[in-house]
Amino acid sequence: MKILIVEDEPELKDTVQKFLESEHFIVEHAENYRSGLEKIISYDYDCILLDIMLPDGSGIDLLKEIKRLHKKDPVIILSAKDSVDDKVSGLEIGADDYLAKPFHLAELMARIKSVIRRNHQDGENIIQYKNISIDPENRKVMVGNEELILNRKEYDLLYYFIIHPEKTLQKTTLAEAIWGDYIDQADSLDFIYSQIKNLRKKLKSQHAEADFQAVYGIGYKFV
Repeated sequence: MKILIVEDEPELKDTVQKFLESEHFIVEHAENYRSGLEKIISYDYDCILLDIMLPDGSGIDLLKEIKRLHKKDPVIILSAKDSVDDKVSGLEIGADDYLAKPFHLAELMARIKSVIRRNHQDGENIIQYKNISIDPENRKVMVGNEELILNRKEYDLLYYFIIHPEKTLQKTTLAEAIWGDYIDQADSLDFIYSQIKNLRKKLKSQHAEADFQAVYGIGYKFV
């Protein structure tokens, strides 16, 4: 899952980024309003951590842009301001949660998991598709009653397909979601085929009731 941190305090950004990466998230960063808006327009995120006070604008204004663009990315506001007005304003505009600085990393993680669960998992702890179930909290996959052992990228790829069942996903969308925006520097997206081939083999070996379908010239869908 991919997180965007819009934060201009280097020390806080580094602390949060290292923590989230240790929890297997892909983390990207924007240090101001302009770069934050560019990333939000260009990519989708599982959660955006948004500071209110930015050097070239307001996080509240950036939140308004997110809603104007009809982006569905969940937003948690992070701010040293703990006033009721800021909190109410952010939530009324459409933020999913609000966390005042300073905060404990464990609480931040709980908030992130909560908004992701509401937005991607219909509030459920376990995601089920056919005879495949995923426990995102423990990064555990079951096919029927047997655990399916996957490496990190295989798990991330399967999770992304299962929260978008039977939808055609472009190769570029998959690459950005699983490998981050640096994927723009890749010469080709052929590695996605290899990852799906390996994942398909593992699913088939445990008699999964779903498989990947190639959509010529576009990408894949999970059916």
